[in-house]
Amino acid sequence: MDIFFVISGFLITRIVLEGMHHGEFTLVGFYSRRVNRIFPALAIVLAATYLTGWVVLFADEYKNLGKHIAAGAAFLSNIALIKESGYFDASADTKPLLHLWSLGVEEQFYFIWPALLWLAWKRRIPVGIVIASLAIVSIYLNLRGVKNDSTATFYSPQTRFWELACGGLLAWVGVRKQIGLNTRQASLVKWGREGVSSYLSGNLIASAGSLLIAYGLLTVNHNVPFPGKWAFIPVAGAVLVIAAGPNAWINRIILSNRLVIWFGLISFPLYLWHWPLLTFLRIGQGGELSALVRALVVTLSIFLAWLTYRFVETGIRRNQHRTWQTVALFVTVVTMGGLGAHAYINAGFPDRAIAKKSKDFDYSEEVPNYIPCDQSMLIDSAKKLNYCLKPKSGQANAVIIGDSHAEDKIHGLASVDVKRK
Repeated sequence: MDIFFVISGFLITRIVLEGMHHGEFTLVGFYSRRVNRIFPALAIVLAATYLTGWVVLFADEYKNLGKHIAAGAAFLSNIALIKESGYFDASADTKPLLHLWSLGVEEQFYFIWPALLWLAWKRRIPVGIVIASLAIVSIYLNLRGVKNDSTATFYSPQTRFWELACGGLLAWVGVRKQIGLNTRQASLVKWGREGVSSYLSGNLIASAGSLLIAYGLLTVNHNVPFPGKWAFIPVAGAVLVIAAGPNAWINRIILSNRLVIWFGLISFPLYLWHWPLLTFLRIGQGGELSALVRALVVTLSIFLAWLTYRFVETGIRRNQHRTWQTVALFVTVVTMGGLGAHAYINAGFPDRAIAKKSKDFDYSEEVPNYIPCDQSMLIDSAKKLNYCLKPKSGQANAVIIGDSHAEDKIHGLASVDVKRK
């Protein structure tokens, strides 16, 4: 997502700065366009996930999904994931809306970014300094945080904002050149149609950026503390590719290819659809998917993304200036968030058909005919046991000592012991 953060920061910042330069920018208009851009596909995917979960998920799974639907509707998925992280956290493969963490970071950034740029512009505070200052603070928090808590640093907005700000800084340089401010400094980067600086070849810049991106894709994995310093690789690569301009060979031939452009048009609904499909299949199969199944899921995701773009997003964009449409979309997503919260509060609706079938798998710390031990007789009071049971009557004839695996096995052993008696 680091590359897309840079691209997003570049595009949105350029739109905001150009709008302010032409006197056309308003905060209401900006957020109205964001609602019309984000909410249609998001509402559909949240609804589809909610309905699918109703049919296939056990009560505890559906309860957790409800929480993530509510968090996704509020653009707080990343915060919810931070609070869930820990030893007993569910696997990422079992969270259908895990991918919404990046949308949460992006929208949290845009909640403050336009207002910050607008305030700097109106007060004649150098916009470049504002952007660079935010990026530097965020980079510092990223580098410090990854050493202490890599999970929180991965999902936290303040440790990710610098990636969007890097794209924003690049947009600021381009807009300065376009509007003719400080042309002596802006001329260091030939922008727009020229695409190649007077000092460096645009092709060389684009090639270097592409190599950095490829290197990051090949080397960064779950064993690397991320984002941290490793995030500089894809971010720098994306910045270089954009800075090379439209006339660089990679940008003109490869990235401007019709197929690539088409995928760009459906990229947002494709992003929304792919992970829930993969996750529900993993849950149903109870393990990793085969290469063929994954390929079919990707194909289905592309088809659903095209349908969403063609029959939903296109129509919404044509009518995006209608206030009632913006309000309706906002209410729809809020309603989905409310339904998710309702599922969470009601413990995943345990009376659903699939939930009733799962009750045999419910775990209980209580074991029939067993009572808690008097731990003071077993060990020093300074080292309490977390879990200890003994028979209600008679003496124990076996002892099992261990961690959570031993705790899980005591149920079966107790059942066999009772049958023998």
